[in-house]
Amino acid sequence: MTFHIITIFPQIFNSYFKEGIIHRAQLKNKIKIKIYNLRDFTNDKHKTVDDRPFGGGPGMVLKVEPIYKAVNSIFKKINPQARNFKFLKPKSTRTILLSAKGTRFDQKKAKSLTKYKNIILICGRYEGVDERVAKYVADEEISIGDYILSGGELGAMVIIEAITRLIPGVLGNEESIEDKRKIKSYPVYTRPAVVDINGKKRTVPKVLLSGDHKKIEEWREKHQK
Repeated sequence: MTFHIITIFPQIFNSYFKEGIIHRAQLKNKIKIKIYNLRDFTNDKHKTVDDRPFGGGPGMVLKVEPIYKAVNSIFKKINPQARNFKFLKPKSTRTILLSAKGTRFDQKKAKSLTKYKNIILICGRYEGVDERVAKYVADEEISIGDYILSGGELGAMVIIEAITRLIPGVLGNEESIEDKRKIKSYPVYTRPAVVDINGKKRTVPKVLLSGDHKKIEEWREKHQK
């Protein structure tokens, strides 16, 4: 699977994608991540990617033209035989606009996206993105939660990690995939079994030290949240 990220801050991803699961998945050739600077798809000398909103209002809006050109360019790389935008889009590609008004991202959505070979993530910024991107360029809009962020870059990272974890062979321990526990978590403990915190001995629940796997599983199910 290849993730294509369109952003005005391409350097923002460097550290995150060079560590942990995402880094290992790239080394194993399970995923590829390609980052595109939106300013490279502008025509003016100032590399303008935004403008004032029609009708007035605060902030600036990302322009549709450079985003369309960026997506079109990615399509051409994936499917060099195609003649135009209408025929360019490969069936195995999904184009997603990170948007505050998008559908809430969850594990079910992450799983559904694993069927694509290419996922294009358009990172919004400023006051928003020209609505024509949502209507005519992207396949869907996704939000990672009901809160305000400066842009879609963090959302792109969240989506990439959630999908990557579901790709067979990425995780060393397949039981770490959260959907096997229906996205519920139970309390976990590790050594030492007894530790002093603020003058009091805090211990691990005895059942977890018992070696009785049936009782341990029952305890975990009881304490799932």
